[in-house]
Amino acid sequence: MADTAPLSLCAREPHVPADRLVAEMVPPPRFDSVRFATYLPDPDQPSQTEAVRVLEGFAAGLDGDPAGGAKRSFLGFGKAARKAKAPAGPRGVYLDGGYGVGKTHLLASLWHATPAEPERKAFGTFVELTNLVGALGFQQTVKTLSGHRLLCIDEFELDDPGDTVLVSTLLARLVEAGVALAATSNTLPGKLGEGRFAAVDFLREIQGLSAHFRTLRIDGEDYRHRGRPEAPAPFTDAQVTKAAHATAGASLDTFPALLDHLARVHPSRYGALTDGLAAVCLTDVRPVPDQSTALRLVVLADRLYDREVPVLASGLPFDRLFSEEMLNGGYRKKYFRAISRLTALARESKGLVAE
Repeated sequence: MADTAPLSLCAREPHVPADRLVAEMVPPPRFDSVRFATYLPDPDQPSQTEAVRVLEGFAAGLDGDPAGGAKRSFLGFGKAARKAKAPAGPRGVYLDGGYGVGKTHLLASLWHATPAEPERKAFGTFVELTNLVGALGFQQTVKTLSGHRLLCIDEFELDDPGDTVLVSTLLARLVEAGVALAATSNTLPGKLGEGRFAAVDFLREIQGLSAHFRTLRIDGEDYRHRGRPEAPAPFTDAQVTKAAHATAGASLDTFPALLDHLARVHPSRYGALTDGLAAVCLTDVRPVPDQSTALRLVVLADRLYDREVPVLASGLPFDRLFSEEMLNGGYRKKYFRAISRLTALARESKGLVAE
């Protein structure tokens, strides 16, 4: 292949308008084609099969128009929908399980199975939802989402009390409008079980909303490593650089420079930062120096994983990115998820290097 000049993430400074934040509240590209039928339950984990059964019934039960008959125009302006009386009984589901058991697959499958137009269903991470509130303001976010039939929140953040209260208040308003809810979550720091199950924490933190949620516990091991080889060893700087020049749409940056750049770009823009990339090539991967930097890298890893962008790297392997102190601290679940996802993307990058 002819040599092509690689892109640079460090040269990108995307600006994301509020309307794009709303329009992008759909399952990420990695989960475009997932359905309940494509989820493969572990035969040794009956809770996985039961979760599929319950969620299929939950989606079927959303047929109708509980959030009001009148459609809203974009961002909730125009004729308002009729305010619906919140239905009795559970109006939400919470998927309770460790990382890598397929919670996002199931959450996206629920979004796809719910009988409503795409513009009346929303799917996003907790961070994306808080970014939406920041962009639109609280009241406008309520108006925007109140006409929806379903709101799916992946990775509900329980380690930021201020944001948890903000989103819990938002969800209470949406429940009043008849919107169905579905969520997965991260775990509060210092909990037993290495942050594996978070249902009690989740229901306590959302306080008055707990009666609206049915908990589905999903046991299992991280499917990304189930029966798969260990993470590939890093390549050399020369191999990474050569692959970046040989791959149209690839970016090439040094890892330290990328970490510095992430500090200058708001995490709400990390998705736009990766627009159009065929691969991310990084040289000189080294341990992340501090927790603020580490948390920004977690967000970038999530966006790359969502968009199925392979990551080719030299330097240290990804399981050595975070210090033992970080991996034993309050954000350990996020760091293990980032390692898991970056490792999966590293496997997907092997074909970029010529034999």
